[in-house]
Amino acid sequence: MRSRWDESATRALDGLDLLVHGSRLIGAETSLVVWGGGNTSIKTLERDHRGREVQVLRVKGSGSDLKSVQRKDFPGVRMDDIRALVTRDDMGDQEMVAYLAHALQEPGGPRPSIETLLHGFVEAYAVVHTHADAIVSLTNNDRAHEVLAAVYGKDVITLPYRRPGFRISRAVATAIAEAPEARALLLERHGTITWGATVREAYEATIELITRAEAAIAEQRRGGAVFGPARVPPLPPAARQAAAVALAPRLRGRLSRPRRVVLGFDDNADVLDFVGAAETAALSQVGPATPDHTIYTKRVPCFVETDRADDPGALWTAVERALEAFGRDDTAYFEAHRVPGAEQLDASPRVVLVPGLGMFTAGRDRRTAGIVSDIYHHTIHVIGNAAAFGRYVSLSPRDAFDVEYWPLELYKLTLAPPEKELARRVALVTGAGSGIGRAVARLLAAEGAHVAVTDVDEPAARAVADEIAVAGGAGRALALPLDVTSETSVRAAFEEIVLAYGGLDILVSNAGVAHSAPVDRMALADWERSFAVNATGHFLVAREALRVLIPQGLGGALVFVATKNVMSPGKDFAAYSAAKAAEAQLAKVLALEGAPHGIRSNIVNPDAVFQDSKLWSEDVRRERAAAQGIAPDALEDFYRKRNLLAARVLPEDVAHAVLFLASDRAAKTTGCTLTVDGGLKDAFPR
Repeated sequence: MRSRWDESATRALDGLDLLVHGSRLIGAETSLVVWGGGNTSIKTLERDHRGREVQVLRVKGSGSDLKSVQRKDFPGVRMDDIRALVTRDDMGDQEMVAYLAHALQEPGGPRPSIETLLHGFVEAYAVVHTHADAIVSLTNNDRAHEVLAAVYGKDVITLPYRRPGFRISRAVATAIAEAPEARALLLERHGTITWGATVREAYEATIELITRAEAAIAEQRRGGAVFGPARVPPLPPAARQAAAVALAPRLRGRLSRPRRVVLGFDDNADVLDFVGAAETAALSQVGPATPDHTIYTKRVPCFVETDRADDPGALWTAVERALEAFGRDDTAYFEAHRVPGAEQLDASPRVVLVPGLGMFTAGRDRRTAGIVSDIYHHTIHVIGNAAAFGRYVSLSPRDAFDVEYWPLELYKLTLAPPEKELARRVALVTGAGSGIGRAVARLLAAEGAHVAVTDVDEPAARAVADEIAVAGGAGRALALPLDVTSETSVRAAFEEIVLAYGGLDILVSNAGVAHSAPVDRMALADWERSFAVNATGHFLVAREALRVLIPQGLGGALVFVATKNVMSPGKDFAAYSAAKAAEAQLAKVLALEGAPHGIRSNIVNPDAVFQDSKLWSEDVRRERAAAQGIAPDALEDFYRKRNLLAARVLPEDVAHAVLFLASDRAAKTTGCTLTVDGGLKDAFPR
């Protein structure tokens, strides 16, 4: 591993700013820490609330991430309060948390790391703690003592695994004091601790430690198979994708029984090698690479015993059997180790390994499913590297339980913001590159949904998706080209959303075109084009949605953006009005057919939505103005004045109606038509 330290970039930094810089360098190395793991600290002189100069430990706050950490993420803890604990024999977790809260330099600030005392008990100025893959590979095998002695000699202290807390902090401090020549300390099945007189010294001690481990691993693995012979070869790429698309909705539905989840799918080469190997059924059940992984991945994944990933029926039978076994085992694991006050989180896996196919990961959103995937990739690498030295080992079930259900570790999960109305939902919006579709996509995302932004204009869809990502985070939106008149294009878009999120909950069928002309002067091509987009297009996307929603078994919401012309057609607007009437009838039939599956189908009828709309082209404006006997520049005002409220209807107005029908607020509503037209008495639903 190469040091990333750049003296020119740090010349003007000192103190906490230098710690932030060094911490981000560590966070940038994903093989050192992943998603909130690891912590760093320095000891500084500061003024306390009475103006006295005191020594303060600045340590990473619990739950913050080293790769993006900021100054505010390092709460200060007074060192005199920490040193007062050195002579104590033990201290309970909750007592420790309460004590440190009183020792904060800024009362009410972020909770300091659960390993604060470990940092404070080490006398060095700067301390770095990581969960490096390379180190864990050396410690997570049954020859760990022999391996570590051969790689490091007396330069490095090793301690047996113990859960983070007061006692391991004391043990670390004692071990370092008794071996002043040591340059680092390894916690078996956990990670590394390095220190130095400067942040750079502590950082580069970590890099040097890892480099030696990497060299040993490379030497040991030279020319050898990682996981033994393959038992199930991977399906060809096209067949693999088809199998994943068929399986994902059913799997998502099954994993969502306690609470809805979003799925990720991964079939890269490392994953395929691992899931298909003969030894993986046993290796995958040994346990996590490091203890903090359990809060995201649980102790073990669900391994599906199958050699027929190309047979959907046989595969689903194998998956169901594996999930049922996982649930029984997880419940038995909880009951065997339960402690007073603990409640079982749930009995569903976060990782599902399918030989020949790949890996599915589950989370509350796409980001969390991605974190689970990232962590398990690291676990695969650790298992492979550790097995090169001996038999892979991990935490005992008791130790794993103590971390998975440890209140101080679970606290990190409470730092996530409250879930919004459409959290854990996946939506697809057609015609979302502009106008109503754009407003709908933005609002659904703002309310927590993951949104596939689709449009025949792919750059427009991309712009909307990028806008959503800036506001809601990467993974929140997916931009897809979609021509609703093409069966192939529609199917491809739905396959993409299933692979990205695992399924679908909401379809907003909005894409449309307008053509205005008297019937006797209308070209057949214009009539057919209107029906292709405004009628057949809705059929194609609704059909694909049902093919996902029904096997998923979670219900769903179909919302069709129609028009007031369904109720009150306009002169010289036959192609548009007739096709939209067909759309409305389709939506009502879908209410009948979807009800047994918990799938609702409803309609929104807007009128005269001009803002940001591609529907109202210059030609359409001119033709509609002519039909009303007014000038084109008077058209918008004409439509506004004709409704009862004399209101201008905006895309956002329609979007809020769609949100209502897509949400659980309309859970008892199907077959409904909701008007957003300012009030047109001849367009009142009858």
